[in-house]
Amino acid sequence: MADYKDKIKKLLALAQSPEEAEAKAALLRARELMAQHKLTEADLEEAKKQAVRDVKTDITCSKRRDPWIVGLSAVIGEHYCCKGYRSRYHGQQTQTIGFIGLEDDVEVCMAIFKYAVDCISAGVKKLKKELDGYYPWYIKQQCDSYGFGFAEGIKRALDGQDEEKRGEWGLVLVMPQEVQEASQRLGKEDFKARTEDTIDPRAYAQGYAEGKEFDPAHRLGEGVAT
Repeated sequence: MADYKDKIKKLLALAQSPEEAEAKAALLRARELMAQHKLTEADLEEAKKQAVRDVKTDITCSKRRDPWIVGLSAVIGEHYCCKGYRSRYHGQQTQTIGFIGLEDDVEVCMAIFKYAVDCISAGVKKLKKELDGYYPWYIKQQCDSYGFGFAEGIKRALDGQDEEKRGEWGLVLVMPQEVQEASQRLGKEDFKARTEDTIDPRAYAQGYAEGKEFDPAHRLGEGVAT
């Protein structure tokens, strides 16, 4: 049981390139491992009292640079028993992403979040290459639209997994009460980028389709023993 986090890390490491569609199955498979771990702990009455941790990542964004990261952090945090948040120094636009959660959960959540960012960033990089020569504002619009769509696609896939596994998992992936209480101090400042008002439907749809194409039966899910 203690090595379930290592299994998740190995699962992500099996993705040699985040551009591969099947690599995204890692996000769903990781949640299955988390759920299995929590269920086993509960069955054996080995669940230990864990401290709530507040950890900042090294991932930053702003309303003008990769604004989709904020929504993605909320989606990943919610589905991995943590609370995603952003922080910034007064007068600065750059936001740093962080997570609040129980010790084991927050470590897994951060690994999954960084992996998801890598997946979207790879898609954005590919899109920029395809749009080379277009006006900069247009390239930015397309890339942001793709990012927002991909993040929503991930949410759709994780929501679908919740629905499918509800009877099997029960409430094991619900955000713990102590995490909810610890996150109450977070601010409620709105975050909305201008590009959200000019979303391109086609680029958004492309990102959404790629984000929700998660299949646990793909080779990544099959490559880690449980």
